[in-house]
Amino acid sequence: MPLDDRNPLDVLRFELQFLEAGGYGRLPREPRKPPLVFEDSLSCLNSCAQPERQPCSRCLLMQFVPPSSRSEEVPCRHIPLNQAGDTVQSFYREHTQLELEEALASWLRGTIRRLEEQSS
Repeated sequence: MPLDDRNPLDVLRFELQFLEAGGYGRLPREPRKPPLVFEDSLSCLNSCAQPERQPCSRCLLMQFVPPSSRSEEVPCRHIPLNQAGDTVQSFYREHTQLELEEALASWLRGTIRRLEEQSS
């Protein structure tokens, strides 16, 4: 099965635009539950109601998941977002939605900058 062939920089830039445009705000169809980071954006291989669910192991976001967490049910929830090692999952448990979004924005900007420097 082929791997995700999207450009990581394009996907992360899109994710940042999605976040900054309020993409993780509450949805009208589910006002009590904010969308899930990565899983409910177009960054996810499975976000567009594909006829067949794709394995997370194919996703380009796996390169940001620590090896010890790659076998988790939803690996992208285990991407560390800051120096303290707080992950998307730990933000869900221990922080507010606003704190999660701020950490995610910072991580996205830093990761985009790093990838741009590596590609130049």
